[in-house]
Amino acid sequence: MQIDVTGHHVDLTDSLNEYVSQKFERLERHFDNVVDVHVILTVEKLQQKAEATVQISGARLFADAKADDMYAAIDGLVDKLDRQVKKHKEKLTDHHRSEGAQAKALGEE
Repeated sequence: MQIDVTGHHVDLTDSLNEYVSQKFERLERHFDNVVDVHVILTVEKLQQKAEATVQISGARLFADAKADDMYAAIDGLVDKLDRQVKKHKEKLTDHHRSEGAQAKALGEE
């Protein structure tokens, strides 16, 4: 997974980059096929804003979060993306019964 962090009106410190990387590892635990992540950290007056576009196999996910603290905004962002990744992963799984189980159930009657 490649993480690209950009800052608008924000000095990107090593600790901020490390925090983003650490939080986005959580997405990889839920879904292995995360290809690319682009994170934009912005300060708008008193609001701290974090937004991200995540490229995963088969989809592109977007989320943003605002908070008074940049770390809290990153936490909110990762929570939203985590829910989206879980939902996407759930869509990929086939929840239908297999053909063999249906034939077996029909044959026994």
